[in-house]
Amino acid sequence: MPMAAGWLLRHSVVMCLLLHSLVLMTCCFHHAATSCSKNCYCSESEAGGKTVRCSNLQLTEIPDDLPNDTRRVYLDFNLFTAVPANAFAGLPYLATLDLSHNELAQLEPGAFRGLGNTLQFLDLSSNKLTNFVPEAFEGLRAQANLTNNPWHCDCSLQLALPRVDLEAASLAGIVCQTSDPADIGVEGLAFLLAPEIDLCVIMKKTTDVAMLVTMFGWFSMVISYLVYYVRANTEDARRHLEYLKSLPQVSIPGKSEESSTISTVV
Repeated sequence: MPMAAGWLLRHSVVMCLLLHSLVLMTCCFHHAATSCSKNCYCSESEAGGKTVRCSNLQLTEIPDDLPNDTRRVYLDFNLFTAVPANAFAGLPYLATLDLSHNELAQLEPGAFRGLGNTLQFLDLSSNKLTNFVPEAFEGLRAQANLTNNPWHCDCSLQLALPRVDLEAASLAGIVCQTSDPADIGVEGLAFLLAPEIDLCVIMKKTTDVAMLVTMFGWFSMVISYLVYYVRANTEDARRHLEYLKSLPQVSIPGKSEESSTISTVV
């Protein structure tokens, strides 16, 4: 009888521990499934997955507690000034990202790293982006809204556009507010729709002039060296000749006697 009671007690303890573990696991899974970024609103549907809305919250930094099963994130109407590298690397299912109507002036290289296989739409409209950084869009094939930004169009932009894999129609949203050179007539135009404009022409001309100046400099150095070499050797030759002329005349005895004999015979 005591043995049966002991076995029953041990069995009850084991069962209690298993039930306790099951309850803890259930709570953890429930929290993970229902968690949301601080101050943001989350919703979920079977068809669309999880949506996180952090719009108009006066945020200054990208939240780092976004649930990793998020499919759509709305971060519009905040105060972001930059998107750091790997800002969304922990969101492997993200399909829609809205960063419109912020103060974004900088996209760091690798800002959207890790989203290349899933992201379908990226909204960067109505910000303060001036320079196009191709490294920020590495791997992205999404449709992007780049309108209503004060883009500065120059040779760097012209060389950068072919390096990104964004949908071609997305790049039509880059409308030049300023340009370099300033008088090339691209202000107010979508740069992609003005293929006849070459923003690198000034750089090419500058490079050609620099090459000519460099070649002229080397040529001048060679000519100067040759002139110096000729003058130096001429001066040395002149001094050597004057030295030889200054030497005393030396008579040869054998030749003097021979000359005397010839004179006697004559």
